[in-house]
Amino acid sequence: MKGLFCYDGPISCDEHGNYFGTVLNNQVFRRYFAIVDSLDIAIRVENGTPQNNKTSQITLENINIINVPNIASIKGLINRKEANQILESSMKNADIIFIRLPSFIGNVAVKLAEKLNKPYLIEMVGCPWDSLWNHSIKGKIIAPYMWSATKSNIKKAKYVVYVTNSFLQNRYPTKGKSVNCSNVELPQTDNAILEKRLNKIHKPKEKIVIGTAAALNVRYKGQQYIIEAISKLKNEGIHCEYQLVGWGDSSYLREKAEEFGVVDQVKFIGTLPHEQVFSWIDKIDIYAQPSKQEGLPRALIEAMNRGCPAIGASSGGIPELLEEEYVFSKGRKNIDEICKILKNYSTEKMKEQAKRNFSESKQYNKELIQKRRESLFFELMKNI
Repeated sequence: MKGLFCYDGPISCDEHGNYFGTVLNNQVFRRYFAIVDSLDIAIRVENGTPQNNKTSQITLENINIINVPNIASIKGLINRKEANQILESSMKNADIIFIRLPSFIGNVAVKLAEKLNKPYLIEMVGCPWDSLWNHSIKGKIIAPYMWSATKSNIKKAKYVVYVTNSFLQNRYPTKGKSVNCSNVELPQTDNAILEKRLNKIHKPKEKIVIGTAAALNVRYKGQQYIIEAISKLKNEGIHCEYQLVGWGDSSYLREKAEEFGVVDQVKFIGTLPHEQVFSWIDKIDIYAQPSKQEGLPRALIEAMNRGCPAIGASSGGIPELLEEEYVFSKGRKNIDEICKILKNYSTEKMKEQAKRNFSESKQYNKELIQKRRESLFFELMKNI
């Protein structure tokens, strides 16, 4: 049984022909081998050695990378015909199609799968409206088209895997069968992690250390709101430090730190290998997810898994993860809300949230999520 995975990506390819991905890695692609023997991956490929150390080499056997030209831009319109031909040829050789949305390649793949009468399953991993509208002027132009196309494709799909519990389901409903399966898959947790966190909370603090793990060059990630909030708290005599883990051009955020007079309180950690992220989370006091757009944020769930108290914006699936008291609005007037939440985070509340977050994160256990995903995979198989 041969599968075909379709998505914009991108992944990267070095001079030796080795492929690398961040979100797309061995762990992700291994899922599909529950029902296929080999997997073609139709995706955009960027040449060059990856600079982000969160990438990992794709080394699974029985996979084949098919480079699809970029069609996710105005210039990409000239590549449309070539992309269609590549996808159609690849699809003719496949038995089952896995399509990840939102994506331009994914939208084309849905049309071709229906044309060729190929069984397909959609993985819905984010809201195209939120991501594009909050991205740029060009994004605002494209957002209505992508919202409409994605909504239509999801509605008519027979099988859909959503990464959220309810947010994407409500905004992009399907008439077909669906399951909720986060892209975050955590290993079994050790209660010693929670005990370590509770002991940390008990210790006296000279400052509150807040942390965010996200790209630094994408403004809708919202780190600027936390920077402004800690400036306001500084004026009230409350000292906070803000640590930012992530890659990309940090000049905008550095300018914001200077503008608000908190350069000495904002620490740019840079990128960390994934195994070191957990150690970093263990050192901070509160994790913040201030994004204006999210699906179900991996970093927030991983912080909860370490028993870390957290706050977040009312974007995407974030309110599904946190209690209402710790969620602030995603608009530009959220600074007062952030300050209020942080000021009200007493030692007792931090202990309560540590226990609650640690417990909540257990539903993202790898084995439980894969069982739900495979149940839909096997349902698809029955009807081939």
